[in-house]
Amino acid sequence: MEAVKAFNGELYSLNEYKPPISKAKMTQITKSAIKAIKFYKHVVQSVEKFIQKCKPEYKVPGLYVIDSIVRQSRHQFGQEKDVFAPRFSKNIINTFQNLYRCPSDDKSKIVRVLNLWQKNSVFKSDIIQPLLDMAAGLPPPSVTPVTASSAVPVNNATPG
Repeated sequence: MEAVKAFNGELYSLNEYKPPISKAKMTQITKSAIKAIKFYKHVVQSVEKFIQKCKPEYKVPGLYVIDSIVRQSRHQFGQEKDVFAPRFSKNIINTFQNLYRCPSDDKSKIVRVLNLWQKNSVFKSDIIQPLLDMAAGLPPPSVTPVTASSAVPVNNATPG
């Protein structure tokens, strides 16, 4: 668990820097995440919590942390053995609802990352598409209400 503490220290030190975050800082955070891979669930939870609680201007750097960890893990261990992407995808709708609370200028950066993920098959399309829809202002799938107009009318009259 020492590795998780070290990772949390690196992650939360982002608050001491003014965005954009340097490549060196991002590398430090990513390396500490990979070192804590045995506790990957804790690492993922820490990043999700960071994105949820951080100031709006740190939302996109939080996304860059996810991107960096997942890409490094896939590079180092191979796509089949990467544990981070499947874990991040469990709460990804929630995470992105928090991400979209960023400054409006930053939304295009989120879409850019999503497009890169789609292009490079980092996450499956069925995971990415709802996130892109959220960027376009559509509600996420889990919150889409069924309205009377979309319900199928039932005709109770029997013929004849």
